[in-house]
Amino acid sequence: MTWLHLCDGEGVTSRTPAEKPLRADAARNRKAIITAARHAFAEQGLQVPLDEIARRAGVGEATLHRRFPDRESLIAAAFNDKMTDYADAAAQALADPDPWAGFCGYVRQVCAMQSGDRGFADLLTLTFAATNPTIEDLEGHRARAYRDFVTIVRRAKTSGQLRADFHPDDMILLLMANAGVVAATAGTAPDAWQRIVEYLLQAFASENARELPAPAPRGALLRAMHRSQQTPV
Repeated sequence: MTWLHLCDGEGVTSRTPAEKPLRADAARNRKAIITAARHAFAEQGLQVPLDEIARRAGVGEATLHRRFPDRESLIAAAFNDKMTDYADAAAQALADPDPWAGFCGYVRQVCAMQSGDRGFADLLTLTFAATNPTIEDLEGHRARAYRDFVTIVRRAKTSGQLRADFHPDDMILLLMANAGVVAATAGTAPDAWQRIVEYLLQAFASENARELPAPAPRGALLRAMHRSQQTPV
């Protein structure tokens, strides 16, 4: 399920099965693994080796795989709260009485979330197997954020402040661009992303509108997002 699938109106239904309560030691291990994964993903992105996460958590690889049988299940556990915040940010922007301020505020907030967490920057531009039940909650948050963002865009266009040819899919390009800047400058100029985001926001304003090249075909963007299939197990 991707941002592009959601643009076609496909919904996501969570089917997380009921789980038996964990023993105290198992619960501690699970919490330690999730905490270690959050820190490791934030520092190195989603490609960080799972044995590195196990080492940071102070558990063996077998324990990690027993709690999280694949990388996607660990990603889902590590980022559920942050994806909730991501969806909430769209709802908050939608509540702003100034449509343009809501649009710009949302873009800045999401890009700031990317800047502080390389794993989250990766996550926003990845696609996962739609049949994987462990990732469905994340995709549910993504679906909620997308629906609100479409309304944010429509309001900003209606107010005459957002250029008429802005397409919701352009947010994919913005997130990809910001993720690249974040990854390239994290160790040397960690605030560089702010400048490119402000450049783009100025370009999105209707008063600066000039004719643009045609948008990329939806299928091409979808194939670009399929790079997640290269994520190691």
